[in-house]
Amino acid sequence: MGFKVIEVQPTPNPNAAKFVLDGEVSTRPVSFLSPAEGADHPLASQLFGIKGVTSVLLLGDFVTINKEAGAEWKQIADKAKEILQKSS
Repeated sequence: MGFKVIEVQPTPNPNAAKFVLDGEVSTRPVSFLSPAEGADHPLASQLFGIKGVTSVLLLGDFVTINKEAGAEWKQIADKAKEILQKSS
């Protein structure tokens, strides 16, 4: 089934972006501050598979992704959208 990404919003942190979805991804805040923390979560583990992703927050109808300072948003956002659309 997956989620449609309605929009990608910038945040005050240039290394973080908010991916607004068409459905609820989590009823409570769930943070993963490293790939090891997200290893057992099906969605977080896939998002950490994107080169440059450093942390993931799931809450309500959005996912916030943080990236390494030198990583490009375009590549991360395209891959994140693909993963979110295929997630269940």
